[in-house]
Formats: sequence, C-alpha cells, structure tokens
Amino acid sequence: MAKLAINGGTPVRTNLFPGYNTIGEEEKKAVMKVLDSGNLSQFLGAWHKDFFGGPTVQQFEKDWATAFGSKYAISVNSNTSGLFTAIGALGLKPGDEVIVSPYSMSASALAPIIYGAVPVFADVNYDNFGLNPESIESKITPRTKAILIVHIFGNPAKMDEIMAIAKKHNLYVIEDAAQAPMAAYKDKLVGTIGDVGIFSLNYHKHIHTGEGGVITTNNDDLAERIYMIRNHGENIVEPKGVKDPFNTFGYNYRMTEMEAAVGIEQLKKLPSLIEERIKNVNYLSSELSKIEGLTLPKIEGNSRHVYYLHAIKFNKEVFEVDRTTFLNAIKAELPSSVGREDTPLIAGGYVRPLYLAPLYQQRATHCSFNCEKYKGSVDYSKGICPVVEKLHYEELFTHEYIKPGLSKQDLDDVIDGFKKVAENVNELKEVALEA
Repeated sequence: MAKLAINGGTPVRTNLFPGYNTIGEEEKKAVMKVLDSGNLSQFLGAWHKDFFGGPTVQQFEKDWATAFGSKYAISVNSNTSGLFTAIGALGLKPGDEVIVSPYSMSASALAPIIYGAVPVFADVNYDNFGLNPESIESKITPRTKAILIVHIFGNPAKMDEIMAIAKKHNLYVIEDAAQAPMAAYKDKLVGTIGDVGIFSLNYHKHIHTGEGGVITTNNDDLAERIYMIRNHGENIVEPKGVKDPFNTFGYNYRMTEMEAAVGIEQLKKLPSLIEERIKNVNYLSSELSKIEGLTLPKIEGNSRHVYYLHAIKFNKEVFEVDRTTFLNAIKAELPSSVGREDTPLIAGGYVRPLYLAPLYQQRATHCSFNCEKYKGSVDYSKGICPVVEKLHYEELFTHEYIKPGLSKQDLDDVIDGFKKVAENVNELKEVALEA
C-alpha cells in the first residue's frame, strides 16, 4: 500500500499554511494620516526644497540611514529603479563592461544595458550562490568598470575577496541587496560595503511598501547624482551649479508619501522579522540536515544570512531519483499558503541563468553589446557558467516554509513531509521504473 501522497497515500498536511502579512494597524494609521493631510507626494522636478520630496519620504530615508549606518539612504519606486540609477550615477557609458550575476532577477543584469554598457556574466560560488571571486577575476578586461554583485537568497557574497579585486582593478562595486536587508558579512551590513547598495521594498520581500526601494551610499558625489537621476536632474544642473552633468538627466523614480509612511512602520519590524526567519530556519535545519542527500546553505564565518528563501542542494545520486520527482512528492505532502493557494512554496532551481534569455541570445538591443563603441567580445552561450547551470538544472531547490507567522507545528509538518518522502523514496523509484 502506498504511503506517499503522490501515489495515493494520505498527505502529511492538507490545510494551508498561514500567509505572510507584515501589514498591521500601525501601517493603516500611518497611511490614513497621510491621506487626511491630502499630501500624497511633495516632489518637484526643480531646484527647490521639495526636490527631495515630502516630510514622510525624508523621514523614512533618515530612519533607513540610521538603521543601516549609511550616510545616505535615498528612496526610489523599486529596486529595479535603484539599480538603473546606480549604473547612471557611476558614469557608465556605451563600451563599458559590468560584471554581473547570472542567478538573480533579470534587472540585476539589465541595468548596465540601460546606459549602453555591456553585462558580462561571471559564475557563482557553489556554496553560497553569490558571484565567485575567481570567476570575477577571469572576466575582467580593460573595459570593465564595475562589479554588480547580488546577495542572493539573503546570503552575503564573499565581500572581502570581491572588494580586494575591485581595489586591485579600480572598479566600482554595486551591491544588489534586494533579498538581504540586515544581512551581514563579518559584522558589516550588506549594502553598505561597496560604493552603492540597493534594497527592495516589493510586496514579497522581508518588508515592503507595495513597490519601492532604497539606495544607500557613503559617497557625497554619488549621492548627488543619485538624487538627480531619481528626479529629473536635467532641470537642476544650472541652478544647482552641477559641474559634470554626464548621465544626470533624470527619470521619475520617486516614492510617494503613502509608501514612505508604510516604510517607516515596516522598518521598525524588520529586526524581529529577520530573527524569526533565522529561528525558523535553524529549527528546520536541525532536522533536515539529518537527511542524507540534502545540503543546507553554507554561511561564511560570523556572517548573517537573512533567508529570503531557504536554498538547499539535492543529490540525485543519494536519492536515486531526480530532483523534480522528489519535489513533486514534497508538494503532494505539503500544501501552499493562504493567498498563494495555486502557487507551490517549493520549487526546483531559481531563475534560468540570465544569459540564456532571448535578450542575450538574440542580442536584442540597439546598443550595449551591439554598439559600435564596444570594442570587446562577450559570450552568452550555454556553458559559460557551468556551476550555475548545474545548480539550476539539477541540484538546487528553494522553499518558503520559513516565513514569520509559522508555528512550531507548521514547521514540524514541513520536517515530517521531507522525512516521509526521504524514507519512502523507493516508492518514487518504482514509479520511475514502471514509467
């Protein structure tokens, strides 16, 4: 008689897990205060005191800068906008190259293209899935101007080695910390180690404002350029007396007063939400680590992983079934969550290696790698990053059974689901043989 739910057995759990919702009465009151004021945004695209936004936006930025120990915290309407702004502020131009990660949301690699620069993909580290310093070094050319690293899944990249490479070659370092607020590399908060850091406040991040982002920097000149790109900088070049207007033409990347009001309250909750994620992961890991064939995330030294997702490596040689078969069995044992009814909380891989997307395969842009000013030759063929391809297509899986709001019983159900599939994996082998 089958024990596994995928073969007709009784699942470990049928009722949905709790949804993840960090919005409470504090945010509602803060938004109503803004609505009652009638002042939903106070930005002016001109050299005026309101060039920097309204009082709520400015208070949120001040609070963020204090929390992260950064001289400047500049709000934007998304992490994507923040990445584009950072590339512009650094003065990147057609013909330049930026080393990027192949394993991230698409905007991390797209950002250089916005200014006509060329993304060059380095491979990832097998242990923490961030950029591999040796691979970075191998990709540097005379055209390289910056390294755009991603603290993927909330796990800090190898910043000491990356910063040493940047110093050696006189390169800027941009930290995409969208998934890693309050993550720390050897006691230094990520997003404050390189020249510029960018954080996401999208609805499915640790905290959110619906949509939104924050750029951090300690560099006065970069901060000035970031402010300009965020808010129609072309209008203030003359009145402000800007000496170098290159790339300072602006966009509308501004945050509203309502979003900032939510952000102020969400930021207060961030430390406790992070601690709960870490607590949940530690509890799960204490049991999942006992399952042969599963490798839990590796964290370097006294660094802090903040677990946007829990990423685990799967060894098909141990289980003698492929990853997809194993995960389908897990999905049959464990449901999704409230608000995510039709979306599993566990999945194989993360995103397809970015260089395999049509944009890169078809060179589908009018400039960047097609620009006459580009004197290099960039490779986007399959196989250029073998580690990320092996992880994505064969070994890595991620799950969300770690979010704040889960009870001990919820976590025990997750553990039981994994153990049940692992202990009865022979059922999956038999099905595979029959097929």
